[in-house]
Amino acid sequence: MCLGVPGKIIEIKDMMANVDVAGAKKETCLMLLDDVNVGDYIIIHAGFAIQKVNEKEAQETLRIMNDLIKGMPQ
Repeated sequence: MCLGVPGKIIEIKDMMANVDVAGAKKETCLMLLDDVNVGDYIIIHAGFAIQKVNEKEAQETLRIMNDLIKGMPQ
């Protein structure tokens, strides 16, 4: 199973972006997407931005993922 994680672009340099994913900073390649800007939310898979999403979708996905992690046995 593949998992894509949403994040917010905080900086773009050439075809690379620094992305905030639930407080963690990730370097992400933007070469698969057109028309992305600082402040946009994207889905990241294997270090690549694969889809642009709206903020509401991104926040809901992060909330669900956080709830799943909290429910896991430790």
